[in-house]
Amino acid sequence: MWLSLLAVALIVVGFTHWVYRWRNPKCKGLLPPGSMGLPIIGESIEYFSSHPLEGIPPFIQKRTARYGKLFKTSLVGHPVVLSTDPEVNYYVFQQEEVLFQCWYTKSAIELTGKDGFLDNKGTVHKYLRNLVLSLVGPDKLKHNHISEIDLNIRKHLHRWAGQGDVDVKEAPEIMLITFMAEKILGCNEEKALELREQYRAFMGGFVCFPINLPGTAYHASLQGRKNAMKMIKDIVKERKTSKEKRKKQDFLDHLLYEVDKETILTEENALNTIFAVLFAAFETTSAAIALGLKFLNDHPQVLPQLMEEHENIVKNREDKEAAISWAEYKSMTFTHKVVNEIVRLANIVPGIFRKVLKDVKIKGFTIPAGWIVVVCPPSVHLDSNNYEDPYVFNPWRWKEEELHSASKKFMAFGGGLRLCAGADLAKLQISIFLHYLVTKYRWRMKKEGNIVRTPGLYFVDGLHIHISERNKEDDKNQCIS
Repeated sequence: MWLSLLAVALIVVGFTHWVYRWRNPKCKGLLPPGSMGLPIIGESIEYFSSHPLEGIPPFIQKRTARYGKLFKTSLVGHPVVLSTDPEVNYYVFQQEEVLFQCWYTKSAIELTGKDGFLDNKGTVHKYLRNLVLSLVGPDKLKHNHISEIDLNIRKHLHRWAGQGDVDVKEAPEIMLITFMAEKILGCNEEKALELREQYRAFMGGFVCFPINLPGTAYHASLQGRKNAMKMIKDIVKERKTSKEKRKKQDFLDHLLYEVDKETILTEENALNTIFAVLFAAFETTSAAIALGLKFLNDHPQVLPQLMEEHENIVKNREDKEAAISWAEYKSMTFTHKVVNEIVRLANIVPGIFRKVLKDVKIKGFTIPAGWIVVVCPPSVHLDSNNYEDPYVFNPWRWKEEELHSASKKFMAFGGGLRLCAGADLAKLQISIFLHYLVTKYRWRMKKEGNIVRTPGLYFVDGLHIHISERNKEDDKNQCIS
């Protein structure tokens, strides 16, 4: 009997000690304030809870008010310091690969692929990044893709007008993935739409609590990845066995050429890179386009200046139906401000994760090696110390020197060595889309579904507009009616 009691007592003492160590982690210095939450689970449930589109996430807001701009917590089993401090965030990006290293949860890597574009670091990541920039970098956009992007957007806007009523979260997804699937894999539209269906299943669980059980979003996401990867592998297999002679005609050809050269790129690297790049190339930009339409609808005072800028571009051309040139794109000063304001308020990336490589002392605190720092863009973008009336859609707030790069106050595309490789592509696509939208079409919001964050963006019931082609006699102030 007494042995049983002793065993129970030891278990209770051991469990109590474990819980105590969990809630009071060791540190060679002073940890930031905060709570580690429940063992293993931490504060993950509240972090992943849905909340409205507008404003700083309640999880962040409550803890910042209580603990300050730097606080500790635990998410999905990992000790975390979350930063809403622009100075700390900037320091983290500047010390990439020195004190901090890009990090994703094990579940996120399982979804995007080991040894892929997201997972690799250091020299390998730099090499992969350069490969991706060969597809979507400024030079490639300027000399190869701008006219093709122009044609693709015109085609899809014309199609939308023929349909009349359009879900402007789904329709831009189709517009963007058909273009990118063709550039990356040489897919026709039918095959691109099949891929999109698998990515839609994948997207549902990309930012969620990673429970791999049938019926959960994460399980469905893994199945979506599996099916999408099968399609990509089939395309690669067909390409490799084809007798048709191709010489780097699309991104896949370029990657297979690199694999054949026996560089550091393996076929598995290539497959996972294709998967991640294709996902990033259409999902985030389609969300920005949808929110851009919502912001323009909610703030009609922005439209006259936007229209004037684009109508002047057309007016100054000899060929009124010509595709947008690179010089015209670079001249879209107000449009660039609109795009910056869209992505500032969209906050499509809710957190940027970095692993601490060695103990870091900052702001009077110590962040231990092995911990994760989460940079929180929404808290910076919506801070009244950084932006006057931060919740207001106001493109005029942007100065010329702030338009084209990351800064302490602006990190919609990340920062440092891992600044989003597709940032220039996204901004170009949104700008061309706005050009044709305001010069050739009229639209009105028809059905605004609820938009929530979980913490990623989720368009409940979509976001629907009625769109039609403008007649010459249409008054420009009636573009939204």
